[in-house]
Amino acid sequence: DRERDAVMSKLLELNVVPPMDVDEELKFEERRIAPHFGLRITQQRETWGEEYFKAIPLLNYGGIWQETQMAGRGLWIPEERVYLVRDMEAENAAREKLRDLGLRTADQQLGGGLRLSQKAMPKVVRELIQAGWHVEAEGKAFRRPGTTKVDVRSGIDWFELHGEVDYDGQSASLPQLLAAVRRGDTMVKLGDGTYGLLPEEWLERFAPLAGLGARQDDHLRFKRNQAGLLDALLAAQPEVQVDEMFERVRERMRTFTGVKSVAQPAGFVGQLRDYQCEGLGWMEFLREFGFGGCLADDMGVGKTPQVLATLELRREQGHGPSLVVAPKSLMFNWRAEAQRFTPNLRVLEHTGLDRDTTQIAAHDLIVTTYGTLLRDVAQLSETPFDYVVLDEAQAVKNPATASAKAVRLLKGSHRLALSGTPVENHLGELWSLFEFLNPGMLGEARVLNMAGGLARNPGEDARRILSHALRPFILRRTKQQVARELPEKTEQTIYCVLEGAQRKNYEDLRKHYRDSLLARVTSQGMAKSKMHVLEALLRLRQAACHPGLIDNKRVGEPSAKLDTLLEQLDELRQEGHKALVFSQFTSLLAIVRDRLDAAGVKYEYLDGSTRNREAHVDAFQNDPACTLFLISLKAGGLGLNLTAAEYVFLLDPWWNPAVEAQAVDRAHRIGQTRPVFAYRLIARDTVEEKVLELQKTKRDLADAILGEDNSLIRDLKKEDLELLLS
Repeated sequence: DRERDAVMSKLLELNVVPPMDVDEELKFEERRIAPHFGLRITQQRETWGEEYFKAIPLLNYGGIWQETQMAGRGLWIPEERVYLVRDMEAENAAREKLRDLGLRTADQQLGGGLRLSQKAMPKVVRELIQAGWHVEAEGKAFRRPGTTKVDVRSGIDWFELHGEVDYDGQSASLPQLLAAVRRGDTMVKLGDGTYGLLPEEWLERFAPLAGLGARQDDHLRFKRNQAGLLDALLAAQPEVQVDEMFERVRERMRTFTGVKSVAQPAGFVGQLRDYQCEGLGWMEFLREFGFGGCLADDMGVGKTPQVLATLELRREQGHGPSLVVAPKSLMFNWRAEAQRFTPNLRVLEHTGLDRDTTQIAAHDLIVTTYGTLLRDVAQLSETPFDYVVLDEAQAVKNPATASAKAVRLLKGSHRLALSGTPVENHLGELWSLFEFLNPGMLGEARVLNMAGGLARNPGEDARRILSHALRPFILRRTKQQVARELPEKTEQTIYCVLEGAQRKNYEDLRKHYRDSLLARVTSQGMAKSKMHVLEALLRLRQAACHPGLIDNKRVGEPSAKLDTLLEQLDELRQEGHKALVFSQFTSLLAIVRDRLDAAGVKYEYLDGSTRNREAHVDAFQNDPACTLFLISLKAGGLGLNLTAAEYVFLLDPWWNPAVEAQAVDRAHRIGQTRPVFAYRLIARDTVEEKVLELQKTKRDLADAILGEDNSLIRDLKKEDLELLLS
């Protein structure tokens, strides 16, 4: 029998089986069944250290797993006298699937099989398991995730989030799954030694923000001030069990939309608008719950009066003093606004060489700069304040800076941040702000920089959850929403055509940078070429404005943009209108000044070196003969009320549309009674036009939370560079 079976086995292993006439004892049954496919994965390392996976495809006919290199057209099972015919079409389709997934034949010296990169492994395993394959690593099978379970239990002043995922009888707790995500793993080891694939979709929606809780043995712990965040997380889960205490807290959070307006205090001079009284009510809501908040109203709708009204209310109730930290350029603005709206507040400007911290207790409002705070942080951090307010709070968006660390040391019973753009580039900036406002609410900074890239590239669900969770703590009203009585704003682009020597100069420069830069980027990559890219773009933008920005000897030459501007200004001056002119290049403003001086035109000027900004603002606002204000975009984009102007000219486009909008808002703000016209001067067929095209494609992240995305330079790719230099 043994010899007979051996002969039959050898015959049936042949690729082409000859016609056979066999006696009764040798007869067998021929069957055709669908095969099952599998993959055995082992980790390997190249001699130079690179790690990869070796993958051996497996076949299963009739319950027997074999490597796919099996010979013949079928499998002989002697004890059953059965010959299983292989399904070559299905096997070829399986091999094709592996090729499509990126598996390639490995070096025969390394034992053959297929080569699978570490990066591709999770996707390959997931797709194969979903297609019904058996996949094993180091002899242990992979399991697909099944049902998920989440529940919340309350502690004394914390909430516990318990969760687990079922893997066909085995389970993994939420802390285990999150730990795997933090390590960058794509699977979790289960109790029986098998591996569970991480529930990718569930974790993508849930884990990054759940990671904001503190990990305990079998659950995550959230602080009391994270209740809103936890509520938002749970809204994404279909079946969540919560206890009675958390349900009560949840209900209170959900009634947030019912914040009521608060009447302005008796000592406030002037009349707050309805939405500003709602702002006072929001601040009262924050005080009641013990939270800090960010007042993120649009530029120009009156954030400062709302804060001053709250501080006056607190003064009348016997509280104080309060501290406002602001950029140096806004010192006079806070003084002037306090004098105008809240004359009963005793204001101390804590700046300069003669500043004295012993004077603080005798005042209601202390105003200081971020720079002074850094120098006096030891004394100021020991002083208890009623309110600590950060104006233009995006100044502390980088949590690692000395300013961000200093403001977190200040002691305030209540905390406010004012910013029209609290999220400029990524959610890490929001973490820095909230670590000041509500310490610990967004967990640790590193959570927002996990492998999932939540900070810089959050998924739609993560944005929605974060927006929902932070809704009570960020109050944002746009001008369209709240200031319908504000006159209309018209924005227009004026295109200037470069001609003659200026066009030739620009084209020569563009060709030089296109040839040299693209070659560098191709050979060294974008990351190593960033400084050269920035220099090239700067030079091209300067050449589009005026040849004198590239070569000092050419400041007397004409330029398309300068000629267009001067014509427009001359016409407006004759009609009795006032205008603002912004540029990020002070050297371009210097050329404009030379032309205006030669023509005897009266104007005001402001850049980063200007002292006594208040005097320049007053002169422009109140002197009918002064019809023009030249302003450096960086120095004058914030904190100036220039409502005497009806026209705004932006001489050069900036990568960040929000900066341009802030410049226009110097004139288009509360107090303006006439329509405002804003003009962008763009040189046709230059890098400036391309900047406008790129601006349109780069507005995504903060829009979902509240504002503008200004990450254009950081996200620049080679294709973008080719567009800019085209």
